Amino acid sequence: MVLLGETFPDFTVETQDGPINFYEWLGDSWGILFSHPSDFTPVCTTELARVAKLMPEFKRLGIKVIALSCNSVESHHKWIEDIKSYGELTDDAFPYPIIEDESRKLATMLDPAKKMRLSMLYPATTGRNFDEILRVIESLLLTDKHKVATPVDWKKGEEVMIQPYVTEQEAEKLFPSIKTISLPSGKTYLRMVAQPI
Repeated sequence: MVLLGETFPDFTVETQDGPINFYEWLGDSWGILFSHPSDFTPVCTTELARVAKLMPEFKRLGIKVIALSCNSVESHHKWIEDIKSYGELTDDAFPYPIIEDESRKLATMLDPAKKMRLSMLYPATTGRNFDEILRVIESLLLTDKHKVATPVDWKKGEEVMIQPYVTEQEAEKLFPSIKTISLPSGKTYLRMVAQPI
């Protein structure tokens, strides 16, 4: 199993769109690979339909999406018709590939460095929260670009925190307005700023 911060291995697989070499397909983009135990399962069908509807958001964020289910490409083609029907998807083409994988080895979120950045494991009976996945992606992109962290329950547009390793002098140069939260310890590590753009 790939752990957080480790490099995700390259692989070549079959999908309903044909063969894909993962590193070539991903290129310099961030990516999400989400796995499912089997085609024609109720929770998975709802999830793949939700992802298809969220494709404009993933494209806006520069994220490539690929799914995995432990059945054949032929099975995927038939399952996609169910997914499109459930999601009321009108396009003929399905908007992302589904990997054929009998080994069940691949399930992770990747960035351009091919590093594991997030792992979310849900039981088969509980559908994933894709609003949370989008929120995490927004946070990862923001915190990679700026020297900030996002607080608990943060949503796009809300205040963020300056990373602890940023000195006061550097913080004053980077951020126009800093609000330091008073704490009983007297320490000044909770430095809030408007979300950088």
